[in-house]
Amino acid sequence: MDTNLALVLVLAPFLGFLINVFFGKNLGKTVSGIIGTVAVAVSFVVTLLLFNQITSTGKAIQVTLFDWIQISNININLGFLLDQLSLLWLLFVTGIGSLIHIYSISYMHDDENVHKFFSYLNLFIFFMITLVIGSNLLVLFIGWEGVGLCSYLLIGFWYKNQDYNDAAKKAFIMNRIGDLGLLIGMFILGYTFKTLDYTELKQTILTIHYEPQIAWNVSIAALCLFIGACGKSAQIPLYTWLPDAMAGPTPVSALIHAATMVTAGIFMVTRLNFVFDLAHDVQTVIAIVGAVTSLVAATIGLVQTDIKKVLAYSTVSQLGLMFLALGFGAYEVAVFHVITHAFFKACLFLGSGSVIHGLHGEQDMRKMGGLRKAMPITFWTMLISSLAISGVPFFSGFFSKDEILLTAFHHSIPLYVVGSVASIMTAFYMFRLMFLTFFKEFRGTEEQKHHLHESGSLITIPLIILAILAAFGGLISLPGHSWLNEYLAPLFTKVAGEEHHLGATEYTLMGVAVLGGLLGILIAYIKYFKQDNVPESDENITGLSKVLYNKYYVDEAYDALFVAPVNFLSKFFRDYIETGLSALVFGLGKATNEIGFQGKKLQNGSVGLYLFAFVLGLCAIVSYVFLAQ
Repeated sequence: MDTNLALVLVLAPFLGFLINVFFGKNLGKTVSGIIGTVAVAVSFVVTLLLFNQITSTGKAIQVTLFDWIQISNININLGFLLDQLSLLWLLFVTGIGSLIHIYSISYMHDDENVHKFFSYLNLFIFFMITLVIGSNLLVLFIGWEGVGLCSYLLIGFWYKNQDYNDAAKKAFIMNRIGDLGLLIGMFILGYTFKTLDYTELKQTILTIHYEPQIAWNVSIAALCLFIGACGKSAQIPLYTWLPDAMAGPTPVSALIHAATMVTAGIFMVTRLNFVFDLAHDVQTVIAIVGAVTSLVAATIGLVQTDIKKVLAYSTVSQLGLMFLALGFGAYEVAVFHVITHAFFKACLFLGSGSVIHGLHGEQDMRKMGGLRKAMPITFWTMLISSLAISGVPFFSGFFSKDEILLTAFHHSIPLYVVGSVASIMTAFYMFRLMFLTFFKEFRGTEEQKHHLHESGSLITIPLIILAILAAFGGLISLPGHSWLNEYLAPLFTKVAGEEHHLGATEYTLMGVAVLGGLLGILIAYIKYFKQDNVPESDENITGLSKVLYNKYYVDEAYDALFVAPVNFLSKFFRDYIETGLSALVFGLGKATNEIGFQGKKLQNGSVGLYLFAFVLGLCAIVSYVFLAQ
């Protein structure tokens, strides 16, 4: 029974993918969307059944389909592990994924390749499910590479635009860099412990006698695995692909940022918590990288004018906070923020898509304004989600972000300060987005103003559901009584997220966090509502704002350091080395042909010539023998 449910869970989206690939064009746009949505909804229903079973029994479900690879003393099977972590992840992967599919039926209705879009979405969900429920690192790697492939296909979905193609290639290539780190980490763990299975790996690590070489191998493996996580979850220095991923349709942005690809790195580190707990130096690196990423991305988000770019940099910043928690071993806290972030970020992206849809493709906030009355449902749902991401009591983000900052305070005051500043900036740029988009007078064209209207029910219903989750999702982990911590406790070898009972220190830190968030909102209110400031045009941006607007010129630096030298070497080898080698190769070929051409003249069928050559040869041999004596 468990095996059948697991197979249905995995194969339902894959079946939806196959149907839309082979028959979708003939089924019609709406039918393609319904098939894709039902496929993911089936996985969601199965997830609920399995989640209920795991919650009631407390026992993980292990499904082994068959032995896959056997090399020497390493045996790897193709199997699934359905435990507390994987089922919790699947709830928002398939649940939010279903809502995004429903949303896409309306949002993508006018696209000529709707069937292809839904087939890619289904494939994306299939690979993410594979990544999450794999029982070993190699099955995880299948899903890991699969979501990378699907991100490439979906980011560049509108392939007639070359900039979108470039963004897709950028995402694909930068993720391959991180994937190399993941592979090396897997190889080291497999070589050291003779297994890649999570359960066996955990048992071996907890019982093995540690020698200096083993401890060194574990640290190097953890560092390489973190590099892989940096690629998928967009941490410094492999973060620049994620903002460019906004080239894809808005439902794709929501799926990547909220429910699938960028959470893969968090999942992998949490799944392998028993590895990272032994690598304290690597955990310190993770915390520092997370804190720096959260701050750098937040500063860039302060001045962006593309509504989706603001949300993209907010995702990078929030992911940094999650890694900050992971670096302190607070895995449950990081997972908590992953869940709440999935709720409010999916709502924000889908809300921005509703705005873009209503403005016929316009994404520049400088050309928006005054949409509150025309799009009330979009406004209120985005407002709730903005309050949540800003950490305003008592929305979901308040609880999860406060837990991260509280954990940081108890481990490192400097990193706590960095995380707090990033959180204040988050509140500022999110309400900057809200004031520029929904308040004051409309700044777009008259034609856009004439056609302003609220989106249809297939768009607004997912927004309402996600807004409710963004408002109340924090109730799963309240201070002093956390259902989430109790649920995840069996996964960890030690108490990962320390239970923070509220005392004077905790209340003070909570008050500081709330005041910081309200300060950010107040500054945005004064600047963009009271003073009615509108960001300047691109050519008029100067000073620090220009540096931030151009993202610290990191892309330009990467182009100069990596892309330009590789292009130069490629052209050099093409124009000189390949040309020279080609001349040499073709020259040898011509010489061989000429020798053969001359040689074949000797084979002309003349018996006299053959006898003459025979006599010459015999004379040469006799002469040689005579002279040798």
